[in-house]
Amino acid sequence: MYSAAAEYLKYMPTNQVVSHRPLGASQLSVSPICLGGNVFGWTIGEPESFAVLDAFMAAGFNFIDTADVYSFWKPGNRGGESETTIGNWLRSRGGRQNLIIATKVGAPLAPDKKGLSKAYILRAVEDSLQRLQTDYIDLYQSHVDDPSTALDETLEAYRLLIEQGKVRAIGASNYSGARLLEALRISDQTGKPRYLTLQPNYNLYDRADFERDQAPICREHGIGVIPYYALASGFLTGKYRSEDDLGKSPRGQGVKRYLNPRGFRILDALDKVASQCSATPAKIALAWLLAQPGITAPIASATTVAQVQELVDSAAVRLDSAALSLLDQASRPEEAASSGT
Repeated sequence: MYSAAAEYLKYMPTNQVVSHRPLGASQLSVSPICLGGNVFGWTIGEPESFAVLDAFMAAGFNFIDTADVYSFWKPGNRGGESETTIGNWLRSRGGRQNLIIATKVGAPLAPDKKGLSKAYILRAVEDSLQRLQTDYIDLYQSHVDDPSTALDETLEAYRLLIEQGKVRAIGASNYSGARLLEALRISDQTGKPRYLTLQPNYNLYDRADFERDQAPICREHGIGVIPYYALASGFLTGKYRSEDDLGKSPRGQGVKRYLNPRGFRILDALDKVASQCSATPAKIALAWLLAQPGITAPIASATTVAQVQELVDSAAVRLDSAALSLLDQASRPEEAASSGT
C-alpha cells in the first residue's frame, strides 16, 4: 500500500463503517461520497493524485468521477489527463473490481471531438477505456446536452456499448428537467437504456435551479443524484472569505461570484453548525447535501490526504433538525433571487 494511505489509516477512526448505497436503479453500489477527479493533472500531479486515490480507497470508499475533458483547460493539456492518471493508478494498484468509475463524454475537446452523436460516442469511449486502462466503464455520462443530436441516437450508442459490455450504466449531466424527461420517455418507448443518474450543480449556495427543475423528476423516476461542485469550488470550506483569499488556489477565481451577502450568511451558518458539531464547514456542507431527499453521493475533490479525511468524515455527520433549519434559512433560494445572485 502507498505510504500516504498507510499514514492516513493511522488517524482514520477504526470503528467507522462505510454504508454503500444503490446508484439510482442500477445494480451498482457506491460510497456516500464520490471523489472528483477534475484536479488530477490540473492542480496536483500524479504522485499527489495517487496518494489521494489510495487514501480514499483505503477508507472503504469506492466511487470516482472523471471526464474525458479533464483537464483540457490547463495550458499545455489536451484533455484526458485525469483519466490517464486514474488509469496509471489502477495499473499500479489493481483492485478494479472494487471500484465504481464514472466518466463523461460530449464536452468539447476539439472541433471534431465533441457532442453526443453515435459515431463520436463510439469513438470517444475507446479513448477513455484506453486512458483508464480498463475494459469497462461503470457509469458513462453525457457531459452536456447536445441539442444538435437526437436523444434517440445518443441512447442507441449507449445501447451498443452496454450490449458489448463496455459500459454498465448511463447517466446525464447538466440536462434540464425537460430534456431529462424526454430522454426517459424515449427509453420507455424504444426499450433503449435509461439515464439512471443525473449530475447537477447543487450545493448550499447553488440550490434554486435543481430544486425547482430537476429534483422532482429525479425523485419521481428514481434517478440517482450525484451533485458536482458540492463544495462550490471550495467556497463552502470557508477557505475564501474575501477577494484577498482568491489567490490561495488556481481554482480561486471561480469562487469570486460567491463573495456576496448571501454567501457570507451561508458561511456564518456553516461556522455555527460546525462549532456545534465539532466539525469543519466542509463536513457540514457535505452532510447537508447528504440529508437532502434523493441525493446519492455528492462529488468533491481533494488535493491532499488530509482533505480526503474531511470527505470521508463528512459521511458520518448527522445534522439535527435545528442545524438543517439554520442552513436552509441562510441559503434559501428565494433570497438568491431577490439579491440578484
